[in-house]
Amino acid sequence: MTRPVIAAMRARLDAGNASHEAIVTQALEGAKLPSAEHVFTRLYADAALAAARHADAARKAGVQLPPLAGLPVSIKDLYDVAGETTLAGSVVRRGAAPAAQDCVAVQRLRAQGAAIVGKTNMTEFAFSGVGINPHYGTPRNPADPETARIPGGSSSGAAVSVALGLAVVGLGSDTGGSIRIPAALCGIVGFKSTQSRTPRTGAFPLSQTLDTVCAMARSVEDCLVADAALADAPLQVRRRPLQGLRLAVPSTLMFDGIDRPTARAFQRAVSKLSAAGAQIVDITLAELAEVAKINAPGGFSPIEAAAVHRSTIAEGRAAYDSRVAARIDLGMTVSAADYITMQHRRADWIARMEGALQGFDALLCPTVPIAAPAIEALATDEAFFQANGMLLRNTFAINFLDGCSFSLPCHEAGALPTGLMLSSVRGDDARLAAVALAVEAALG
Repeated sequence: MTRPVIAAMRARLDAGNASHEAIVTQALEGAKLPSAEHVFTRLYADAALAAARHADAARKAGVQLPPLAGLPVSIKDLYDVAGETTLAGSVVRRGAAPAAQDCVAVQRLRAQGAAIVGKTNMTEFAFSGVGINPHYGTPRNPADPETARIPGGSSSGAAVSVALGLAVVGLGSDTGGSIRIPAALCGIVGFKSTQSRTPRTGAFPLSQTLDTVCAMARSVEDCLVADAALADAPLQVRRRPLQGLRLAVPSTLMFDGIDRPTARAFQRAVSKLSAAGAQIVDITLAELAEVAKINAPGGFSPIEAAAVHRSTIAEGRAAYDSRVAARIDLGMTVSAADYITMQHRRADWIARMEGALQGFDALLCPTVPIAAPAIEALATDEAFFQANGMLLRNTFAINFLDGCSFSLPCHEAGALPTGLMLSSVRGDDARLAAVALAVEAALG
């Protein structure tokens, strides 16, 4: 069962059984171990320890601290930090102008007193769900000590930092699943909020239509702590019992090609929820089959990434991850008319999906249909792109909906992690959070 880490740490601190400085020191030491290789691209040891000591002094003086104050938090190498160049997992941006100020998300974490321990590795320009980075190495999924498996992407280092206990929260981003995919594959919780909840100012863009600033942690409650800080306003969550909740399971798309372990884990989770009183309703939801067709002219991410990278990729293609460059190329020749048509068709699709989901408390499906492949199994482009497509398929549908979504661990002890995805329509974050809390408790 996932358990809240932040509240447990605060209880230890309040009882005098720990110090913020000791917690952050342990995280920084862990970041240098072989198990954390390639997780961080930069450590902020001095600043993190200063934040921890400040929290210790404030607590000693009787100051009531925010939940994240003095606790280790990691931030994806997608976000501006004042005075340094935002690399976004690339070598292309070496030499680019340093950021003039922290991005909004980092400003808000600092305002909460978070001890930002470092920047985490990622897929170059956040453009895949696999998590492989040829420039800075690939963080190894900590779920399998014997086989080097992918962590999922694009927020690869963020997920591994949380899974290893090096951060209580990993700030990432989610354009097509970049929070929920690595959360599912690494056995933690990821929350993709409605896009408009947190400003994207100071985040290097992939797709302005789909990019979402959000985070992952060890439990739903911890994700809500992170979301409250990032959005600068907590969700007003009214806890609900699982009894009577209506959860829709779609037969279209989401189970195509699912592997046996993932299917078994999903069915086991559904059986637990049903036994606890949830109403599991099988629906067709044929609209899901339309996503690929609407996105077919090139896809929002390739088209909008092409606008960002047009000049740099023309001048220095060899510096790009070839697999990222290939996806950017898909958007280079799409016409303005096709792009505008995509926007209109998406808006119509969203309206129909919102209508189809009325009366349900959440849409329920596997976060990803496959367990984490071995890194070496994706050495060829064919194998890589096949896995990438499978990993992104389910999560992307919710980004396309501009919905909100949680991924919760649902695997048995000792098995490779997989995720149970709970999703709803845009703006339904608070109600979905109540559902996620109830489901999380039942899965224990």
